[in-house]
Amino acid sequence: MLVRSAKDSDFEAIATLTNYFIRETTIHFGTTEATAAELREQWHRSRDRFPFLVCEIDGRFAGYCKAYTWRSREAYQWTPECGVYVEDWARRRGVARSLYEKLFEIMAKQGFHSVIAGIALPNEASVKFHESIGFEAIGIARQAGWKMGKWVDVGFWQRFLQPINAAPSSLRLPS
Repeated sequence: MLVRSAKDSDFEAIATLTNYFIRETTIHFGTTEATAAELREQWHRSRDRFPFLVCEIDGRFAGYCKAYTWRSREAYQWTPECGVYVEDWARRRGVARSLYEKLFEIMAKQGFHSVIAGIALPNEASVKFHESIGFEAIGIARQAGWKMGKWVDVGFWQRFLQPINAAPSSLRLPS
């Protein structure tokens, strides 16, 4: 298993996986499929600030994770949101855990204080997974999104990357 930074050539596979979650689930709150070019452009705009990682198993794309702006006001800059998506064939093989471990290692070195995970509910597997890697539930937004003909709740979980109550440091670029 190899976890590495995303590169331009990954975005066809990233788009295919993302569009599955957009089209078939309430896990991703997008309702319009995205092209590889659109997702690549989003990455180009944010890669100087946020890590975006890909996992391969035996050279085959297995999934990705990324950090991105949670809230836009300046005081939130030390707390981004994260997301992870794994190919069906690669689930339960440690892909999400490996991606997140590397993501959080990079983010901690950058100076991010904590990270938020939003989980469309119900999703017991995702809740258990996030709690198993140190996230704590912090709240639920009821009927936060309308998708697939129904209202969907979103739970929010938080994981600290730095000591609680530590003063923030200047944020650094991902390495």
